[in-house]
Amino acid sequence: MRLNKFSKFIVALVVLANCLFAMAVLYIFFRIQAEPTTLIVSWFAFTTGELGALAGIKAKKISSEKIVNKDAD
Repeated sequence: MRLNKFSKFIVALVVLANCLFAMAVLYIFFRIQAEPTTLIVSWFAFTTGELGALAGIKAKKISSEKIVNKDAD
């Protein structure tokens, strides 16, 4: 149950960080008229990787719980 609360917090944090990052990039683009392409690609690759890793951990935990419950029956 603890992983569920933690994963919801991490997902919310990543969404908030992506929104703040997008606003910062738009501000930079407005002021400098230059798009930091490499930074944008790297940032979203990082956050996507984090969410993918979290999903993998959760899926593995769910499958291991199913195996334990199946063995208990």
